[in-house]
Amino acid sequence: MILDGKLIAERIYTSLGHQPLSLGILMIGADPVTSSFVRAKERAAARLGVIVERDTLSESATQSEIEDAVGSLAARTHGLIVQLPLPEHIDTERVLACIPPEKDVDGISATPRVRPPVAAAAEEILNAESVQVFDARAVVVGAGRLVGKPCADVLRDMGAHVTVLQKGDVLDALKDADIIVLGAGESGMVKPEHIKHGVVIIDAGTSESSGKVVGDADPACAEKASVFTPVPGGVGPIAVAMIFKNLVALSRAS
Repeated sequence: MILDGKLIAERIYTSLGHQPLSLGILMIGADPVTSSFVRAKERAAARLGVIVERDTLSESATQSEIEDAVGSLAARTHGLIVQLPLPEHIDTERVLACIPPEKDVDGISATPRVRPPVAAAAEEILNAESVQVFDARAVVVGAGRLVGKPCADVLRDMGAHVTVLQKGDVLDALKDADIIVLGAGESGMVKPEHIKHGVVIIDAGTSESSGKVVGDADPACAEKASVFTPVPGGVGPIAVAMIFKNLVALSRAS
């Protein structure tokens, strides 16, 4: 079954209603995949009445310039997103430490108060599709701060036995998995021969191929999966909706 993430996202937006809030987005450079994510957030904000303030710095921006931009956006908005990854010459941990926890809608500061949106989206999908997670064998591919690590935490919290594979690891563990979460960012790395019939695949890995945003799973995997999230249109819309759910939750708590 190919999941329509837009339908689930729509239910979230309906529950949120009109929100006269503001969201700051800091971009470094102009990566096409990142830019597409930002545009999706801006479209969602417009329908909710959320004002987006986007600051864009060049790839050559210094550590202090980026940290100053974070502070400036945080001071004038209700919530803040720093689009990752940052350039290699930047200390990402220092930048994230500049995000006030009460405005950290991505849940990636030192002391987050909300769950990261992709992990929250994965939990929403599992619940919406009544997937049996307790005691299930789950494999997460990728251990990044936005997808892999928080999704592994969600699955453990729900009672699954979790194996985490790094990008480049042998994929043998996928053959026995009941649930697979992908976040490596490697186009089509998981093929139908890697998975069993009836597996749940939550594909949150994104990369660019021939000018299009694609996922980590070969689309042919949908024929064997009981639940399959396509890219685009699967996890992405739900994760964007969760950003605004987090924004509302943080604004109410402050």
